Amino acid sequence: MTDVQLHHRYLAACAIAREAGRLIRLRFEQRDEALTLKFKGPQDYLTETDAEVERLIAARIAESFPDDDFFGEEGGGSFGRDVWIVDPIDGTADFARGVPHFCVSIAFVRDGRAEIGVLYDPMLDELFAARRGAGATLNGAPIKVSTIADIRQSVVELGWSSRIPFEGFATVQARLQALGAGVKRRGSGALGIAYVAMGRQDAYCELHINSWDAAAAVLLVEEAGGWANDFLTPDCLRNGNRVIVCTPALREHIEQAMAI
Repeated sequence: MTDVQLHHRYLAACAIAREAGRLIRLRFEQRDEALTLKFKGPQDYLTETDAEVERLIAARIAESFPDDDFFGEEGGGSFGRDVWIVDPIDGTADFARGVPHFCVSIAFVRDGRAEIGVLYDPMLDELFAARRGAGATLNGAPIKVSTIADIRQSVVELGWSSRIPFEGFATVQARLQALGAGVKRRGSGALGIAYVAMGRQDAYCELHINSWDAAAAVLLVEEAGGWANDFLTPDCLRNGNRVIVCTPALREHIEQAMAI
């Protein structure tokens, strides 16, 4: 694939994310009248909007890149050499409960490696975007991870997954707090990772997260000068993986806390 073809996909991902975000915001504002909430599992919510947004994104990608594969959180798909990995709304639980903290996540993966990562928060009008080797941006302006090197001055977001026994989460939290880190948890892993990329927090870690939640955001951190574990393994595409992203100076502390 040529650089021009990759850049075309990058521009398309940004445009599609914004279009999807406008639909998400509209449905969020209408949720009291129209929201149908379903439960997929102990931690997963599904709204009609998730499916509607995923259909929109899939259609736009198919129109422009009919030979690329597509895999979405809600509808599944297939994995080929060139595949788009999409979470239509990361943070559906917050969306469903009226909390304005969620985003659309779009990654383009070639030969098992994320080449493009785009997140859009429609409530704050924040577009995070990265292309491998070209840096990361927020609404077009370059972003970098924080310079925090002292774990006692750090803010770490610790994600929780029902796919891992709760004892693991509790152990990691206790270790981080013993080191002196400020630990918090919110409802969108993708935004939590993106916030590391632009210095709003210094690390994000989770013992298990799905590829559609994190593939785009991990690339953002890497391109913003941060460190990330080997997240997007071949098995991760379908089955997920643990994720650690942080400022480089905090790597040893975070890895030790996550050693389970």
